[in-house]
Amino acid sequence: MANNNVDKHDAIRSLRPDSQWIVDGDVVTWISGGVQPTEDEITAERTRLQDIYDAKEYARNRANEYPSIGDQLDMIYHNGDGGATFQAAIKAVKDKYPKE
Repeated sequence: MANNNVDKHDAIRSLRPDSQWIVDGDVVTWISGGVQPTEDEITAERTRLQDIYDAKEYARNRANEYPSIGDQLDMIYHNGDGGATFQAAIKAVKDKYPKE
């Protein structure tokens, strides 16, 4: 869990979506919704969810660097190159952040 973007709440919500609980520090107080997951189950789920999050880093990076929709439309409309400027701009971002 390099970035620690996934917390204990996320893991419990994923494991027991219909349950209710309170987390205070490291202590989980189970209120309702089936059997409380063990700390090992919670840790494993945090790791699984963090791996999923980490695998999508390229998509988050791309989203931050793509030109705005307005700028993309301007590239298509105003450059008179059949969308080549638009395609080049998008390709540059995709090349910078490839899917792995």
